[in-house]
Amino acid sequence: MLAAASEPGLEGARVLEIGGGVGALQAELLGAGAEQGEVVELVAAYEPYALELARERGLEGRTSFRVVDVLEEPEAVEPADVVLLNRVVCCSPDGVELAGRAAALSRRTLVLSFPRDALWVRVGIRVVNAGLAAFGRSFRVFAHPRRALVAAAEAEGLSLAVGWHGAAWELAAFRRP
Repeated sequence: MLAAASEPGLEGARVLEIGGGVGALQAELLGAGAEQGEVVELVAAYEPYALELARERGLEGRTSFRVVDVLEEPEAVEPADVVLLNRVVCCSPDGVELAGRAAALSRRTLVLSFPRDALWVRVGIRVVNAGLAAFGRSFRVFAHPRRALVAAAEAEGLSLAVGWHGAAWELAAFRRP
C-alpha cells in the first residue's frame, strides 16, 4: 500500500488517510518525503494515540487528526495529492460511495484495500457478522463488489494503475491521467 501511494514520488505531497485510526500509514508517507498529512476518522478515541505517534516520529506541525464523517460532510475535508483508505470501505454499508468520495478528494493518487469478492471471504464475513450480532454489537463488515469500487473511482476521473490481491484482501491504486 505504501509503495503504491508513493508513486511517482511524495515531495511536497499532502496525504489524507480516511478512517486511518492513529494515522500509521500517513506517518510512514510523511517519513518518506510527503510534506503534510491528515487523518480523518469517525472515532475520536484514536486522537490521543495519533498525536502521540506524531510526537514520537517528530511529525508535529506536519500532521493533523480530525473527527469528520466524509459521507455526511464531504466539504469539510480538503483534497489531497494522496488519499488512503486501508480496510475502511468494508466498515460501511456505503463503502462504494465512500470510495467515490475519496476519489473526488484525490488530486493524484487513491489507494484502497478491501475484502476480496471471493466465496470464502463472503462466508467469513457472514460468520464474523453473526458473531458480532450474537454479542450484541451493531457493527457489521461488508464485502463490496470490486467492479463497483473501481467504477466509483473511475467515475471521478481516476484510472486503475495497480491491482493486487492476497487470500482475503485486495488492493487497488488509482491515478489521475
